[in-house]
Amino acid sequence: MNTSLAGFIKEKRKQLGLTQPELAERAGVGLRFIRELEKGKQSVRLDKVNQVLALFGSEIGVIKKLEE
Repeated sequence: MNTSLAGFIKEKRKQLGLTQPELAERAGVGLRFIRELEKGKQSVRLDKVNQVLALFGSEIGVIKKLEE
């Protein structure tokens, strides 16, 4: 399984047999947002990311950074 956010979303979308337009519609976000998200755009709105991830039973949250 891909550990990047972009890879995770693309993999989950394909597992559900959804196209990018179908995912965008179900998540209530624009197609352009889905395309940029799957390409790994560095700057995205987390609220919209969580809208998409909610379809997969997931969300992004704050995790304490491990001390090195």
